[in-house]
Amino acid sequence: DESIDIPYFGELNGIQLVNPIWVKAVPYNVKVVGANNNVVTHLRLWSTEPSKKQLVQDEKYLKMVSKISESLYPDDSTDEGKILRLQQQYLFSSAGIQDAIREHKALGRDIKDLPKYYTFQINDTHPTLIIPELMRILMDEEYMGYDEAWSIVTQVAAYTNHTILAEALEKWNIELFKRLLPRIYQIVEEMDRRFRLFLKGKNLSQDKINHMALIGSHDVRMAHICIYGSFSVNGVAALHTNILKEIELNDFYQIYPEKFNNKTNGVTHRRWLMHINPELVNILDKTVKGNWRKDLSAIKELENFKDDESIQKEIKNMKLAKKRQLIDVIYKDTGVKLDENAIFDIQIKRLHEYKRQSLNIFHVIYLYLRLKKDANFRKTFHPQNFIFGAKAAPSYIMAKYIIEIINRAAQIINNDPETKDLLKVVFVQNYNVTYAEYLFPAADLSEQISTASKEASGTGNMKFMVNGAITIGTMDGANVEIVEYAGIENEIIFGLSAEEVTQAYKANSYNPRKIFDNDKRIQDVFKFIKSLDKDEHYFDFVFNNLLNVDYFFVLADFDAYVEAQSRANKLYQDEKTWWRMSIMNIANAGFFSSDRTIKQYNEEIWHLDTIKL
Repeated sequence: DESIDIPYFGELNGIQLVNPIWVKAVPYNVKVVGANNNVVTHLRLWSTEPSKKQLVQDEKYLKMVSKISESLYPDDSTDEGKILRLQQQYLFSSAGIQDAIREHKALGRDIKDLPKYYTFQINDTHPTLIIPELMRILMDEEYMGYDEAWSIVTQVAAYTNHTILAEALEKWNIELFKRLLPRIYQIVEEMDRRFRLFLKGKNLSQDKINHMALIGSHDVRMAHICIYGSFSVNGVAALHTNILKEIELNDFYQIYPEKFNNKTNGVTHRRWLMHINPELVNILDKTVKGNWRKDLSAIKELENFKDDESIQKEIKNMKLAKKRQLIDVIYKDTGVKLDENAIFDIQIKRLHEYKRQSLNIFHVIYLYLRLKKDANFRKTFHPQNFIFGAKAAPSYIMAKYIIEIINRAAQIINNDPETKDLLKVVFVQNYNVTYAEYLFPAADLSEQISTASKEASGTGNMKFMVNGAITIGTMDGANVEIVEYAGIENEIIFGLSAEEVTQAYKANSYNPRKIFDNDKRIQDVFKFIKSLDKDEHYFDFVFNNLLNVDYFFVLADFDAYVEAQSRANKLYQDEKTWWRMSIMNIANAGFFSSDRTIKQYNEEIWHLDTIKL
């Protein structure tokens, strides 16, 4: 039996946990087959079942057990949801660590040699509890002293930060944490005590020590635990890592500069090119002599054909074929029929204010209003399909309003006889990976319009790129590196820079209402949105936020985005230039392979031996 019993709640008698509630973690293996290399590994997943150690198993207990593994990242807007989220994080962390140690011992290895064989890559702060849990096991079950245990933990834990947003640098209420995980909290308290002493030895002020501590006045700071307990801390794009070092985590960088490094994200071309776009695969097989299927960097050879009219035509025909496939899927899904000759402008990603789906739909509404009243504009405008795909956290009210604005505006725009042949808007239903396999290869424009300095990396931008879409976006996340590799002349870049955004925050100088008062286009967009509901105040929550705060600079970048979209529309009508840009994006996507990313993690963090085939 490979199941593992996990304790929650209970009381402490010294370091001994008494009368906990036990839950059984049950492992399931999903086989993962390597690509033409005769290697099969497995992904270990965990489900929850009642534990035989738990004597009282009433309906409340059984419900709790079932919910822990019911869905990943449950809504945590209530105390009940927060407890469930923390239960889930501890169970997956503890079960994973105990499973690895069991495997290690079964192979006849000494527990003290754990760092020779394992690195636990903490992927954002959700698995943070790996660190105190491994300390618990080494001290309570392997009878090591604190210093010996800490030496092992800090050689096996490595932390990847995936976001700059404070909301994702998890913090847990002390009382909630202590009640659910008494022994783990006790260990974190000792870690915090020692870290504070360490910082004091660095002659830091008490305010700075309090700011950097693992435990604050009211909460446990998971990102701080990760940085303190890990030997490596990496960001996932060059800009992101620089922001971590220079701004968000600068205090820690000053103490631990050797820990910080960058590993730009990548995507697997086996799925996001070879599997979903056989039409493009055929073109690459014909034009690229190198083994691009195994080593995506060989795709660079396609650049030799950037001005080849016959290859440009083949790329255009590839796009048309993928658009037709997507048109059929969207029609069955929504009943909206898209124009295959239109520009396919696609934004598919999590719904969040910093990703600025709001900016996108505001521009669409602006276009609609202008097309209705400007006959000359209608004559020069190339038809454009705007496609959204996103999901939002259940309790994210602003996100729900933005989705509603998109869908209500689409109903009017798509059915207006004056404009329906020029402009279409679709919010695809139940966006998921399967849907994405149709969307990425059909895109002409890749919407990457996050507020500069807020997107850690993005991977959708890479999937669009390798399928020949042109990025319309800010200099944010991995967009910076896309521009570096493909050339800024082959993307459509707009908006405030990360430095400008950061400076505006520092100076507290941004006044969104002033922009609104001086831009009739934005005023007209807001007026249109008000008309979408019989209660003209229905969307006031959105308006008040944007006019009084606009933390993500939507109004500030509106004018630049309108200009960028206008440029994109004109560029698309210059076929030779457009398809040259498309080829340059495909040809320079090699860097963004997950093979390169994983190789870099291994060479610089994990130091695993390569399997000789």
